[in-house]
Amino acid sequence: MASKAATPSSPSFILTSGATPFRGRRRMVVVAARGSSSSSSGDQKSKDDRLLQETSSWVHRTKLRVPATIVPWKSAAGGGRVTAVVDPEVGGRRAIAIKRVLQDDDTNTVREFSLFVTARSDNLFTQSWTPVSAKIRGLVVLMHGLNEHSGRYNDFAKELNANGFKVYGMDWIGHGGSDGLHGYVHSLDYAVDDLKSFLDKILTENPGFPCFCFGHSTGAAIVLKAMMDPKVEARVSGVALTSPAVGIQPSHPLVVILAPVMSFLLPTFQLNSSNKKGMPVSRDPDALVAKYSDPLVYTGSVRVRTGYEILRTTAYLQQNLKRLRVPFLVLHGAADTVTDPDASQKLYEEASSADKTIKLLEGFLHDLLIEPEREEIMKDIIDWFNCRV
Repeated sequence: MASKAATPSSPSFILTSGATPFRGRRRMVVVAARGSSSSSSGDQKSKDDRLLQETSSWVHRTKLRVPATIVPWKSAAGGGRVTAVVDPEVGGRRAIAIKRVLQDDDTNTVREFSLFVTARSDNLFTQSWTPVSAKIRGLVVLMHGLNEHSGRYNDFAKELNANGFKVYGMDWIGHGGSDGLHGYVHSLDYAVDDLKSFLDKILTENPGFPCFCFGHSTGAAIVLKAMMDPKVEARVSGVALTSPAVGIQPSHPLVVILAPVMSFLLPTFQLNSSNKKGMPVSRDPDALVAKYSDPLVYTGSVRVRTGYEILRTTAYLQQNLKRLRVPFLVLHGAADTVTDPDASQKLYEEASSADKTIKLLEGFLHDLLIEPEREEIMKDIIDWFNCRV
């Protein structure tokens, strides 16, 4: 099923936004944190900044280790501490991510966190949302967009819980509470491989349940590339994608020529011309303030290697769309200036999937799950999942 595509303005190579959202027992903070959460984004940011300072001192004082295996799921009731060798910056981000899980006092969901150790020995922060009352009918794995983190999909995860889906989220390398320089991705193939391994872990823990994937922007590109592996596609019942990074327009033609060389020589260099801090990816001003004041969201300029990896991955996807056979839903704002709605239309037309749906939304921007109509977007996705359980 397809809706008519609008002609969007030419998207630019600006990726700060996301191309670049158990209820359970009340939890106590057991990491280096104090106080309760605040409804004010300014107060929350101040508390998070203080937590970063406290944690930096804590990390310097304490050498922490984890075995080269998956760390069990943790919650406040289960102790809440995970140990790992971390640098202060990563430790600060991880402490905030853990704190937010442990302080979630929603009585309808059990929210837990874990560290997932990759084949490269990187520690990735992951979390899960399990419904308390609703019978579990299926699984959903969330992949966030560039520069954000899985915790931003907390509201969406809880809506999925209410509909009988257990939800998992993973912060990919260089993001959220995971290892790596903030906002830096040496290879998006790392994230693709990590998603495959994480899916295998989840399916092993939950045999017999249908499993779906959700991806936003670059996270959607990661999901799409993973689904082109027949072994992975065979285990997934369908994928839902918002604003997928199938097409990105560089800010200048020279970027395509110079990116491979620059990414080799200066991989972590930041491209000031490629970033507009706080760019409008939603028509909801409060949602924008909440996003760009979140210390776990990277708001610096795009790093050269990261930008090159996105260009490389989108080029691969464009050349291999016919290999996609998994059922999919695509939602894309026709006014998106970060990722190209026309590329989503091309995905819909060229993919070999027999079950595929696209909705191009007039006037909508990039981050659909923080647009004013977010409830309608969530409902569209959940309804699509429900029809395939």
